[in-house]
Amino acid sequence: MQQAYDYLIVGAGFAGSVAAERLARVFNKRVLLVDRRTHIGGNAFDFHDAHGVLIHKYGPHIFHTNSDEVFSYLSQFTEWRKYEHRVLASVDGKLVPIPINLTTINQLYDWSLNSEELEQYFQSVAEPVAQVRTSEDVIVGRVGRSLYEKFFRNYTRKQWALDPSELDASVTSRVPVRTDTDDRYFTDRHQAMPLHGYTAMFERMLDHPNIDIELSVDYADVKRRVQYRELIFTGPVDEYFDWQFGKLEYRSLEFRFETHHQTKVLAAAVVNYPNDHEYTRITEYTQLTGQQHTHSTLSYEIPRAEGDPYYPVPREANKAIYEKYRELAESVPDVHFTGRLATYRYYNMDQVVAQSLALCTRLTGVARSTLAAAT
Repeated sequence: MQQAYDYLIVGAGFAGSVAAERLARVFNKRVLLVDRRTHIGGNAFDFHDAHGVLIHKYGPHIFHTNSDEVFSYLSQFTEWRKYEHRVLASVDGKLVPIPINLTTINQLYDWSLNSEELEQYFQSVAEPVAQVRTSEDVIVGRVGRSLYEKFFRNYTRKQWALDPSELDASVTSRVPVRTDTDDRYFTDRHQAMPLHGYTAMFERMLDHPNIDIELSVDYADVKRRVQYRELIFTGPVDEYFDWQFGKLEYRSLEFRFETHHQTKVLAAAVVNYPNDHEYTRITEYTQLTGQQHTHSTLSYEIPRAEGDPYYPVPREANKAIYEKYRELAESVPDVHFTGRLATYRYYNMDQVVAQSLALCTRLTGVARSTLAAAT
């Protein structure tokens, strides 16, 4: 007899896996989780390479959140290693902290400003913008054009293949500017890495008798051969609807890995290259994971137009197209969309977890705080 499922969930990353776990464990629903890739974990997938170094296949994933609820929920499936992310940028032949802070400016210009003097400097070079609309507006309105050119403009052009003046303000608003010496990339209350890696966390999350998993499959083929009541879709929303309103823009990435027979290569876990080279940044994974090893593996990150979709491109034309898909999605019975690609939002990992918990709340009527805490 053919297995009947309560939910067919497409995509085994954070969005799909959180929904699968809660619906199966808390509500005793039968779930089939499918993914076209060969592994669970989505873009957070990590594994040990040929040298035994734990690496992130799809680039560095650093967990941070201000949500006690999200952190507590994920803590059911992993222990944590405390980790505060720090990034350097290669600018004018120097490696300086990014986000821009007091140390950045003093090192860059060989100055010795204090915080008050730095704020005065920013005010003196800022170009006030009456209405902040674009990513360029955000930066020049805060720190002026010179620092914008040194740190942001070319990096953004490489990352998005667009000038910051063509992108929504939300892109550069993600990166703060500081007048103190705080060199942490994030300031969230919870900053940590899964002690044994993301894949191990996903394996524990999905280890439940009510969850079946099929990998290396296309959901269109699966849905023709299995019975299910409702569908949760975490892939690109335009793909689900056969691109009937046109294709949404996504940016992809290419990763080039190299391994060195030494324990540490870079001056920080991540070094950004705003102005030089084809790549945007280099990551050293042992610095992220805390793994003690005789080798160190680096990844070079090169933005691409083609390939797996990573980042929705936040600009007005895409917002207009997505709005049509959103309205269509709301009209489809028993199909639910969640995650960065399905809702065309540039979400962090914790935001995706929260969104899927919220979806489960809508599906079950149980308050999200109660749902997240249930074991």
